[in-house]
Amino acid sequence: MPSSTERVQVRFTSGDSECVAWHYPGDNGACVVMAAGGAVTKEPGTDPFARRFHDDGFTVLAFDFRRLGESGGQPRQIVRMREQLADFDAAIAYASTLPDVSRDRIAIWGFSLSGGHVFRVAARHPRLGAVIAQTPLVDGVRAAAQAGRHQRPLAMLRFTARGILDALGGLVGLQPLLIPLAGEPGTVTMLTTPDGLDGDRALNPDNIYPEWRQVIAARSGIRISLYRPGRYATRITSPLLVLVADQDQTAPAELAVEAARSAPNAKVARVPGGHYAPFLDAHEQAVGTELLFLRTHLLAPGRALGEFATATVESDRIR
Repeated sequence: MPSSTERVQVRFTSGDSECVAWHYPGDNGACVVMAAGGAVTKEPGTDPFARRFHDDGFTVLAFDFRRLGESGGQPRQIVRMREQLADFDAAIAYASTLPDVSRDRIAIWGFSLSGGHVFRVAARHPRLGAVIAQTPLVDGVRAAAQAGRHQRPLAMLRFTARGILDALGGLVGLQPLLIPLAGEPGTVTMLTTPDGLDGDRALNPDNIYPEWRQVIAARSGIRISLYRPGRYATRITSPLLVLVADQDQTAPAELAVEAARSAPNAKVARVPGGHYAPFLDAHEQAVGTELLFLRTHLLAPGRALGEFATATVESDRIR
């Protein structure tokens, strides 16, 4: 198998910007295109899984969305759904040009916000060999309503006001008003859920990624709370794995399971813990389940979804 240290930085064009990615060359002919969620960049948000997929022989293309990380685009720290979906499209197109990658053996992977994106991306890319949505945000409206239990009313009003001011400022070219990705209840921040506070510990232990800016434009926070990509599940024909964390308070598991039930070729796998459990105590269980899914559908595409189900002890059969 290839060494996990073998990766090279590559670039591809998306819209009027350039996205920067890590390319981990594999040797089994299949490729996993990966992106992190929210304002999380590729190193903290994909590397723990990308290296394991690569060690198993898969080519991996892990990229930063435009306006984030090493990718281009101004102003910075802004999340625009249409742009990020277009970046995913461009990444898939680029992956299909990589040496020894078959166009019919490409998978996509996302977690949290990008886990929601993969529903929409997969709906318009029926040739994808496999789709993995890890602790996905499938319904921002309902998730925000539940997360509101962990925020104080005045802080919620301040968050909304800051988001509106930021959106208005954007119309006249002002720089974004930034808020932290996570914080304690009562602060103006994107997440105040108990498991949302685990993000830095899960993704950036010992500050190994000091360049990662853990802030987001306030206007983007409002956009995310209105985003409902799970509605596209019915249009996904590729094999879909939805991995949920049972105690997730940021992207509630029951919403993701509900979306998976409407997909014609979906499977749900469960791990214990909160939103970031797949990066923490449940990492081995999560990565093992995802690797089995990728092997089943990219390396042995004739096998039925039921075969995957019987081999995955901790998963619940959807169909």
